[in-house]
Amino acid sequence: MNKEYSNGEITIKWQPKICQHAGVCVKILPKVYNPKASPWIDIENASTEDLENQVSQCPSGALSYYENK
Repeated sequence: MNKEYSNGEITIKWQPKICQHAGVCVKILPKVYNPKASPWIDIENASTEDLENQVSQCPSGALSYYENK
């Protein structure tokens, strides 16, 4: 089951079945990604630009985003 998180400007899509749990997201934006929290992604804790930059570094492609219209 894929999950989506939005800040109004963009929506981050997380595909848990392909996530390699490399931890890149947590290392880059620990205020956004907290595996111990529920929900584990708090998209409001970073700028849209920072989120886009981080998502582009996801090694498995489990994180992606699209711009909201």
